[in-house]
Amino acid sequence: MAASLAGFGLVLLYGWSLGWGVICLGALLAAVGLQDDIHQVSVRSRFGIQILVSAGFLALLGELPALSFLSSIKFEIAGWLLSALLLLVGVWWINLFNFMDGIDGIAAVQAVFMLLLSALMAAEVQPEAMADPAWLFMLSVAAAVLGFLLLNWPPARIFMGDVGSTWLGFVIFALGLISVQKGWLNYAAWLVWAEVFVVDATVTLLTRLARGERWYEAHSSHAYQRLSRRWQGAHKVGHRSVTLLVMIVNVLWVAPWAWACLNWPEWSPTFVVVAYVPLVLAVLWLGAGRPDEFSGDETHVRS
Repeated sequence: MAASLAGFGLVLLYGWSLGWGVICLGALLAAVGLQDDIHQVSVRSRFGIQILVSAGFLALLGELPALSFLSSIKFEIAGWLLSALLLLVGVWWINLFNFMDGIDGIAAVQAVFMLLLSALMAAEVQPEAMADPAWLFMLSVAAAVLGFLLLNWPPARIFMGDVGSTWLGFVIFALGLISVQKGWLNYAAWLVWAEVFVVDATVTLLTRLARGERWYEAHSSHAYQRLSRRWQGAHKVGHRSVTLLVMIVNVLWVAPWAWACLNWPEWSPTFVVVAYVPLVLAVLWLGAGRPDEFSGDETHVRS
């Protein structure tokens, strides 16, 4: 991908040692994704590589700030417990990003939003971040995905596939933790930036499990897929409408709460809850995880 080449250039230019780790681990994940696009790879193998890649990155990254919440009782998660939690988060994020790449443009829009907004806010918090290779890589990935989006916009002419979605999910996860380690951003802001994808994928998974379905089986019951079928018409109007809706929600709802998490970190747990609750209710109302009566589904089926 173009962003990989940009990252390689930054590594050579700045001697960014951690960048080598991100590029090499991301390449391993992309190789498995490419193989899965051509010939299906077993769930066990995919998860094994994802765990290896996520654990390898956390080991290279080193110590991270403690995850603090409920400040009144000073409750923190740090050390090996934080690493274990972030390992689970990394594997889940890589998979849910892949799951959410089910209609034209949606994954690219989400990636551009998260990376571009985080770069802008990091520059606001610490202007010196703009000289850091990690910040430049964040911006280059956003630019590369924006270029891809021009051809992936509904009706799409090119598609991301597992090779692109798993790589991009990992890179967002890696850059997010790097930005937290450097003190540019915090965990709460990233959690809010990701909420559109996190809410839909998580509610869908839990609903399917409650219905007795196998979580790894292919389906098209995410809220965004159900909504796309309702709005489906000529020239993939459903895809375009849902992707535009994701853009609007991110800009008008998600971004302000993420900004609040950065500017008033002591209130960030409250901001996260307030930001998430309406989306959880909306996704439940749309019937995430349940089959529907709509036909003519043109969404990509994910397992």
